[in-house]
Amino acid sequence: MKLLRYGDAGFEKPGVLDEEGRIRDLSAHIEDIGPDQLEDATIARLASLDLKSLPAVPASVRRGPPVNNIRKIVCIGLNYTDHAEESGMPIPDEPVVFMKADTSITGPNDDVIIPLVSKKLDWEVELGIIIGKTAHYVDESDALNHVAGYCVVNDVSERAFQLEGTGQWVKGKSHDSFCPLGPVLTTRDEIPDPQTLDLWLNVDDERVQTGSTSLMIFSVAHIISYLSRFMTLRPGDLISTGTPPGVGAGFKPPRYLAAGQVMSLGISGLGEISQTVVQHPAHA
Repeated sequence: MKLLRYGDAGFEKPGVLDEEGRIRDLSAHIEDIGPDQLEDATIARLASLDLKSLPAVPASVRRGPPVNNIRKIVCIGLNYTDHAEESGMPIPDEPVVFMKADTSITGPNDDVIIPLVSKKLDWEVELGIIIGKTAHYVDESDALNHVAGYCVVNDVSERAFQLEGTGQWVKGKSHDSFCPLGPVLTTRDEIPDPQTLDLWLNVDDERVQTGSTSLMIFSVAHIISYLSRFMTLRPGDLISTGTPPGVGAGFKPPRYLAAGQVMSLGISGLGEISQTVVQHPAHA
């Protein structure tokens, strides 16, 4: 099942894609798609509905983040060997963990805003995990049972903020609009093996990233189990699992984003999202 939220920012309604890819309204059956609606029983109840009997929604409607009230975003850095190498960093022996601010979350096709004094705006296609059941000291063998579903994430990054000065990654990852995600929440039953997914990202019409989750250093199950040793993962939490090679900082010379450019990205089985880069309103 592919769940989504649609409508103006801050006023989104719950929806679902039917078998023909049309948006259907779920408002009569569920208040929202957020931490309180991600348990297996609710998802099973929604899956039992006759989707074609639900009200249709115009395809042109804006899509919001597929999950509301995401309380924390935990990210894994350098999780593909080739990306670690292009970044000039050692291949990690254990997951590299950092956070993004929840205020960075936007809809899958909303604009990405260039921060004031930004110099090195970059892209990163990543597999996103949405937690559906509280995870604390979870065994790797049981980790995937704590997943509600998966989505596409663009871990937008400002490399000067991230790596220069005090070099705190969270600063380069947390500006408003730096976490577009969607286009839907694909429930875990549709993705029995998250280590078999193809990822890609285009800047304008040029393919710059191509990868597969089969090449992750640390698997989805390992990441969930590992993180659950250090923090409680709650329903609605988002984990972004790292990016394959081809980021702008890895080019020689490096290539960074400018206003007017478009990032299009996708993951097999999860769909595609797209963002246009725009100037900060203070520079408009």
